[in-house]
Amino acid sequence: MCCNYSICVRVLVALLLCASVSINAQLSTTFYLRTCPNLQHIVFDVVAKASFSDPRIGASLIRLHFHDCFVQGCDASILLNKTATIDSEQDAFANANSIRGFDVVTKMKESVETFCPGTVSCADILAMAAEVSSEIGGGPQWKVLLGRRDSLTANRSLANQNIPAPFFTLDQLKASFQNQGLDTNDLVALSGAHTIGRAHCRVFVNRLYNFNNTGNPDPTLDSDYLQTLQEICPQNGNGNSLTNLDVSTPNILDNRYYSNLRSQRGLLQSDQELYSTPGADTISLVDTYSNSKIAFNQQFAQSMIKMGNIGVLTGDQGEIRSHCNFVNGS
Repeated sequence: MCCNYSICVRVLVALLLCASVSINAQLSTTFYLRTCPNLQHIVFDVVAKASFSDPRIGASLIRLHFHDCFVQGCDASILLNKTATIDSEQDAFANANSIRGFDVVTKMKESVETFCPGTVSCADILAMAAEVSSEIGGGPQWKVLLGRRDSLTANRSLANQNIPAPFFTLDQLKASFQNQGLDTNDLVALSGAHTIGRAHCRVFVNRLYNFNNTGNPDPTLDSDYLQTLQEICPQNGNGNSLTNLDVSTPNILDNRYYSNLRSQRGLLQSDQELYSTPGADTISLVDTYSNSKIAFNQQFAQSMIKMGNIGVLTGDQGEIRSHCNFVNGS
């Protein structure tokens, strides 16, 4: 036991610092401070320019990061194109003809390579692009932990297994998130990313006409909203029409998503499940985030940081890809 107060304080601070280092030993907010000091500005500039011409791109970049992290960790495996040795995750059910934003990632990588060649991983670029997209979209900001390295492989079968489907029940959603070390708070907060972006009719058309093979619409859909969606997505349409995930503020990352759920205006079944599942513990969280943008912003940022730490490669694992769509030397 310390007998000198100042010594005790210094010992306590040292212990806390050691604990902090051990928790965050893999990643750091200052990882590129000396090797690529302008990284944040480079990423922000590319995403901002892309957002000016494509309001959907912020949602697409956040989704890229999410779909990447749920398959063998946040390692940029989703960016790898199909080759003789790579079974691309881009061909998985949740990604095929749906995932987008690769051209913007390529522009970010090219700009970064110009100033900091061979230094910044594509996995880190994805994580930063997601944060910048939130910021530009009016959502929360956070300090991105960096130091990830890029995978040498992709896994399409694991993508088919791990990425939550838009028709998942609440139990299925919880299981999917728990498999990644994410809890119910993370599930509800990260689902709030659906406050921006668009979805194809084919993803939710079953709710409009033949929900669960009943021959009837999903009873949890507001009747006026149902009619609007049926006009956008005819029963025998081609399924490629797009509609906003958030009917109120489709291009702003805010908490209106949760108000929509309370009004039975969640576009995807997996969204509405959070509020319409009887007795669910997610209902109170939806109410909280609907009533407080501050509460949502805080939890969304916290959950994005937590998700970004899933299965990261660090140190001498993996590589720093020269081009995000191919492993080096391919």
